[in-house]
Amino acid sequence: MKHAWSVIAAAASAVLASAAAQAQNYPTRPITTIVPFAAGGPTDVVARIVGEHMSKSLGQQVIVENVAGAGGTTGITRGAQSKPDGYTIMMGHMGTHGAAPALYPKLKYDPTKDFESIGLAAGTPILIVAKKALPANNLKEFIAYAKSNKVSEAHAGVGSVSFTTCTMFNAMIGAKPTRVAYRGTGPSLNDLVGGQVDYMCDQIVNLAEQIKGGQIKAYAIATAARSPALPDVPTTKEAGLPQYQVSAWNALFAPKGTSKDIVTRLNQALGMALDDEATRKRLLDLGAVIPSKQERTTAYLGDFVKKEVARWTPILKAGGVVAE
Repeated sequence: MKHAWSVIAAAASAVLASAAAQAQNYPTRPITTIVPFAAGGPTDVVARIVGEHMSKSLGQQVIVENVAGAGGTTGITRGAQSKPDGYTIMMGHMGTHGAAPALYPKLKYDPTKDFESIGLAAGTPILIVAKKALPANNLKEFIAYAKSNKVSEAHAGVGSVSFTTCTMFNAMIGAKPTRVAYRGTGPSLNDLVGGQVDYMCDQIVNLAEQIKGGQIKAYAIATAARSPALPDVPTTKEAGLPQYQVSAWNALFAPKGTSKDIVTRLNQALGMALDDEATRKRLLDLGAVIPSKQERTTAYLGDFVKKEVARWTPILKAGGVVAE
């Protein structure tokens, strides 16, 4: 019996030693970041900006793979089921890790249990925007127009940030638009610029350049203060809808079971990217909010996700929207 226990103990020690060595040498090959939306959207942009610097600090390429579908839950499901070796991670957000449980009864992952939190990457304020040709010139005019006309609203799928935040907005103003789903906010923005849809609620990172270029109208930003990236866009309070206050976020996650040492290494690389002046400038120029050092910890993100699920579940269930 003693011999059997000795063999088991030796085997366990060997496994632990192997895992420790693997973490110490990590990474030895490229890392894939799953972005659960089409290329060109806000989550994709944030992932590529921070990933570029993380590649330098980790000494291995961080490659973005776009896996779109079902409001981002298709890509996140795939990431959750990946081998927990640190070579597949995910860029999740408010929709995939906050709103999804209330909208997808058959969701194949639990945001609060099935991931190792790496860290927050960016905060992304929400704007209400419309196609250039829409006759309304400010938020009050738009609300009146949307309530008395047939309008179309673009979003990136049930459960996405654009869907979730516009669900809240539509309920507040009493609008019932035709809701048009896309595989990402990049494609939906293209159609908004082209005039095929009337309006959308989306993250500033996806909209700043088009607003600055006059390609779309910006009615308001749903934050307490104006954004330095778009100083001419009024807040929702200034525009007459003070109760609409919402900001999205992006964060990195690893599959459950990824070693603590590897998660720590990834968290450090993310922190180095967010401290880099060039990287910060690229994010800030797009209107993103850089998380504080306290907000970048793995523990903070884990608690934050639980709070987001608790926040969005009653709001979305009250709206009666459920995805298949």
